[in-house]
Amino acid sequence: MSADLPVIDLASADIGAATKSIRQALVDYGFFYVINHGIDDAMMKSVYAGSKKFFEQSMEEKMALEKNSSHRGYIRPDFEGFEADAGGKGDLLECFHIGSTVDSDSKDDANQWPPAERFPSWKETMESYYESAMSTSKRIMSLIALSLDLDAEFFQPDRSETILRPIHYSGGAIESKYGSDHGANAHTDYGMLTLLSTDGTPGLQICTDKDRRPQLWEDVHHIDGAFVVNIGDLLERWTNNVYRSTLHRVLMVGKERYSVAFFVWPSRDTMVKCIETCSSEANPPRYPPIRSDEYLEQRLTSTYKYK
Repeated sequence: MSADLPVIDLASADIGAATKSIRQALVDYGFFYVINHGIDDAMMKSVYAGSKKFFEQSMEEKMALEKNSSHRGYIRPDFEGFEADAGGKGDLLECFHIGSTVDSDSKDDANQWPPAERFPSWKETMESYYESAMSTSKRIMSLIALSLDLDAEFFQPDRSETILRPIHYSGGAIESKYGSDHGANAHTDYGMLTLLSTDGTPGLQICTDKDRRPQLWEDVHHIDGAFVVNIGDLLERWTNNVYRSTLHRVLMVGKERYSVAFFVWPSRDTMVKCIETCSSEANPPRYPPIRSDEYLEQRLTSTYKYK
C-alpha cells in the first residue's frame, strides 16, 4: 500500500488553505510533502555528491570523525537503536551529524569536518544547505503555528540543537549483531520537525496508527523536487496529542540509498508545555512541562548504545 500524503505548496498565496491542509495532514498522517520550497536542484546535487564521496571512504577514515560528546560527526552502522524497536535492534544506516554554531553559548565549532585538502568544498556545501533547510523549516513551522491559532513566530527554532544528517543505506546486507534487516527500525522522530530529501530509492514506510496490532505499513513514494515533512514526539507533546508523531521505518531494498534529513528543535531553553489551544476540559494537559534541552538529552541517551 502507498500512503496518499497531502502536498503543500509553500509558494501558495492562499495561507488559509495551506494551514488548513497542514492541520489535516498532521491530524491524519503526521507526514506531508512540500513543493516550491526554495531549495534548488543544483544545491541538492552538491549535497548528495558530497555525501556519497564521504561515505565511500574506508571505515577507518570515517571513524576518524566518529561522533563526539556534542553528537556531531560520523555514526557507524548498528550504533543507533530506538525505543520503539522490538528488542532494541540496531539500525543498519550510517550517517553524519552537522549542527550550527550560530548564537551558541560557546564560540567553538563543535562540528567535525573531513580534511579540506580532500574535501575542498564539503564544509561550505553542508553549511549552505543547513541555512537553506533552516529557512524552509521556519516557513513550515510558521504555517503549523497558524494552524494551531498561534502567532506565526511561535515555533521559531533560534539557538536550537537542529541537526543536518546525510544518511547512507548499503545496497547489500550488513551483518547486525541485533539481527535487524531494516536500514532504520520502526521509530518516531523526537524533535519538532523533520525535513527529508531522498534520492528516489524506495524503502520509507509509515504506520499511522502506532497502537494498532498488527501494524499496517504504507510506502511513502518519491515525488521529484518535493521534500517529505514529518513532526516528532516533542511537537506531539507540545500539542497535547492533537498532532501525532508517526511511526516510520526504512527497509533494505537491495539497492544503495542516500537521503538527507534535517531535524529541527526549538531553542534549548524553551519550556515545552501544553499549548492553550490544544487543551480543554475534555482534553486536559497530558504531559508536564519540560525544557527542550532536557528532553533532547533524555532521548539521545536512550538512542545511542555506548559500549
